[in-house]
Amino acid sequence: MAQSFVFLDWFVTAAYIALLFIMAWVFSKRKSENSREYFLGGNTMPYWVVAISVLATSQSAATFLGGPDQGYRSDFTYLSTNIGTIIAAIFVARVLIPKFYQHKVTTVYELLAIRFSANTMRAAGGMYLIGRVFASGSRLFLAAIAVSMILFSNIDASSIVIAAFLMMALGFLITFLGGINSVIWSDLIQFLIYTIAALSVLFILWNSIPADTDEIMTGLRNTPEGINKLQFFNWDMDFSAPFAMISVVTGLTLLGIGSFGLDQDMTQRVLTCKNANEGGRALLISAIVAIPVIWIFVSIGELLYVFYERPDLMGADVASAANSEFNGEKITVFMHYILRELPAGIRGLVTVGVVAAAVSTINSGLNSMSSVIVEDFYRPWRESQGQPTDKHFVRAGQIFMGVVGIALFLMSVLCFYWQQYSDTPLLDFALSVMVFSYSGLLGVYFTVIFTRRGSPRSVMLALAVGFLVTLVQQPYIVDTLGLPESWKGLAFSWKLCIGTAIAFLVCLAGNNNQLTKRSAA
Repeated sequence: MAQSFVFLDWFVTAAYIALLFIMAWVFSKRKSENSREYFLGGNTMPYWVVAISVLATSQSAATFLGGPDQGYRSDFTYLSTNIGTIIAAIFVARVLIPKFYQHKVTTVYELLAIRFSANTMRAAGGMYLIGRVFASGSRLFLAAIAVSMILFSNIDASSIVIAAFLMMALGFLITFLGGINSVIWSDLIQFLIYTIAALSVLFILWNSIPADTDEIMTGLRNTPEGINKLQFFNWDMDFSAPFAMISVVTGLTLLGIGSFGLDQDMTQRVLTCKNANEGGRALLISAIVAIPVIWIFVSIGELLYVFYERPDLMGADVASAANSEFNGEKITVFMHYILRELPAGIRGLVTVGVVAAAVSTINSGLNSMSSVIVEDFYRPWRESQGQPTDKHFVRAGQIFMGVVGIALFLMSVLCFYWQQYSDTPLLDFALSVMVFSYSGLLGVYFTVIFTRRGSPRSVMLALAVGFLVTLVQQPYIVDTLGLPESWKGLAFSWKLCIGTAIAFLVCLAGNNNQLTKRSAA
């Protein structure tokens, strides 16, 4: 039976919400005079805070819930993805970030306006907006399911909607008045909260297992299923395994480049630093610090495996959580543990951790998407009608933030049905959603960086083709169109490789004769 919240749990939750209100009030006193201050903080943010903000944004509720699920189902190979992340961070820090600072862009897509035309900038910005609605909406959905289970003891549609709405409201509260300054500093607090929550669970789990350290390690290395759960590297040439090393150095490296360098959600933070060197330093620090953080979450899953599946180490019969259900719906092993085993107070802290991870992603998405809408779409149109004041664009950013919030909320509802159909593990699901926008963007930017080819028309086509190629490879489209069954087995990392390669060739086919303008980028 799921345990209900008691006074101590509600107290911890209330304290967290009060902290968010206090932070929102503090940052409401800092008025932004123009959109660059509102969206980029006037390029005054310390690089170490930016590094934590980038990390907090990437470590969403998908990692909080999906990391333990990965450790329980499999092994530590998810940690090896950090190799691709570090390679990607180095590439972005050395190649892309200097270009962004050189041209003093507010959004990363302005680079395409310099190279090609304003229409290509808006097309890339539009592709980002679509992909970010998908990605942030999916993370909001994952957190809403968890919060609904814990707070309301059910997963009725109404409870999930309420949970999603409450988290969206919290994210909006932090972001609306303070802009990127409040987002980055609040990310630091959110990061500390969900890391402390995870460490608390790890400590409780470790102490609840009667076996000693050597016995636990031996049991994980030699499981009854014949799996070494302490394995860190998967060297198999398996194209269905997203965390195999061949996938890490290809598709997952591409995913990192797209996330760090072409996704305004992440890159906007880096652009708040004083210069390109500090921005690059922030990226590298976030990629390195991510390793122990991910280790914590995967280790929780490894210990949950011992807790539920190894009575020989527990010294007692414990019901397996492998096929655990909540009101008839399958849930992750971590949720099973939270609902049934955690003591009062810690259960509230973990709930706050889930919300903190989700809100960190939400508020960053609100601010970054609003910045793209204002700077790449609204500002050019509005300035063509006359010259408004600088504060006009700050107000516009706040209004569009509300519009974006509604879009993310609606997407979270759609994701409920999407994930049920695909029956994909949470971590794979959350990461695979990002492939839709990254395929086209990577193909276009690789053309811009490494060649002198491309044209406004080929950029538009490449962005569209990248999205469509990814769409065609989704299980529900494969079934609908009667395509080869083998297409459904490809890991999302290989879908990204295929989409990027085709988008690159399409963009490469364009030939713009304005060589002077091309070389400027």
